[in-house]
Amino acid sequence: MSRAPPYLPAEWMPQDAILMTWPHADSDWRSRLSQADRTFAAIAAAVSRHQTALIGCRDGDHVRRVRELLDLAGADPTRCRLYAPVPSNDSWARDHGPITVFRDGRPVLLDFRFNGWGAKFPHDLDDRITARLRALGAFGETALESVDLILEGGGIETDGEGTLLTTAQCLLNPNRNGLDRPELERQLREWLGFNRFLWLHNGHLLGDDTDSHIDTLARFCDARTLAYQGCRDPADPHYEALKAMAEELRTFRTAAGEPYRLIELPLPAARRDERGARLPAGYANFLILNGAVLMPSYDDPQDGVALQCLSGCFPNRSIIGVPCATLIHQGGSLHCVTMHLPAGVIPEANPA
Repeated sequence: MSRAPPYLPAEWMPQDAILMTWPHADSDWRSRLSQADRTFAAIAAAVSRHQTALIGCRDGDHVRRVRELLDLAGADPTRCRLYAPVPSNDSWARDHGPITVFRDGRPVLLDFRFNGWGAKFPHDLDDRITARLRALGAFGETALESVDLILEGGGIETDGEGTLLTTAQCLLNPNRNGLDRPELERQLREWLGFNRFLWLHNGHLLGDDTDSHIDTLARFCDARTLAYQGCRDPADPHYEALKAMAEELRTFRTAAGEPYRLIELPLPAARRDERGARLPAGYANFLILNGAVLMPSYDDPQDGVALQCLSGCFPNRSIIGVPCATLIHQGGSLHCVTMHLPAGVIPEANPA
C-alpha cells in the first residue's frame, strides 16, 4: 500500500503549541544564563497568552527553577507544560524539534537528523530530544517517524501550498547531506510534500552559524507575501549580499505566476560581542502564533519600524516585541529557539 502524500502547513495556520528547550548551566549559555532565563521566560509567557508552551527541562530541579521564572514573567500556568529529564546540548528547538506534516488528515511528527549545523557544535543530546519528549508523552499519541536526512526547521519556509523557500548555502551545503539538488528535492517532495522550490543563492547575516538559514532572511507571511531582511546602508558589510537577495526575490513567482508582495524589514544597528565580532541581529526571525506575531527586538530605533512593517503583513494579528539581544550572542534569535506544533498534534492543548 502506498503512503499518503504529506502536507506541510504554513506557520500561520492554527497551532496547538510552541516547543522550547530551556537553557542550563552546562551549555554555551552559562556565561549569560540569567539573561537567557529572562528572555526564554518572556517568550514562553507571551506564547502562553495564545496557546500552550511545551518546554523541555534538564531535570527535576530545572523544572522547579523554570516554573519560578515563568511565574515571575506572568505566564499562564495552565498553558505551560514542562517535561524532564530532557538532556540537551543547546536550546535551538527550531532545528532539533520535529517538523509536522499531515497524511490523510492526521499529524505525523518527522524527526529529521540534526548534526549541529554541519558538526560545528556538540549535538548528540539535541538530536535525541524529539524522541525523548515523545517517550515522556509530550506529543500524546501523535505518530513519530525518524528520517535519515539532516534537516533543520530554520532552513525551510513554506506557503502551505506546496512551495519551499530556502537557501542553497544551507540545504545544499556538503556539511549537511552531501546530496545534489535533484536528489534533495526528491526527498523533500517525498517527506514534506513540496511541489515547487524557490532557491535563494544570496543573503547572509554576519555571526550566523547556520549557513544562511532562511528564517533569518526571508519569510512567508501569507501565500503571496514575503517579508525579507533588507539593508539600506552601502557602508554596511551586509549591503551587497542582502541587495542581491532582494533582487532574487523579485524574480520569484507564486504558483499562479504572479510576483510576490515584498515587504522589506530594516536592519538594526550593528551589535557586537566582547571580541568585536558582529552579531546576527535581524527582524525576519519572528514567530507566528494564534492571533499574534512575536517579533525580536534589540532596544534599537528600528524596532518600531520593523513592528509597523509586520503589522502590515499580519493585519489580523497583534505584533508583540520581545527583547532578544541576549539570544544573538549565541548566534540566533526568537524563531530559532521555538518550534510550532500545528493544531491536531496535541488534541488536549489549550489554545486561546
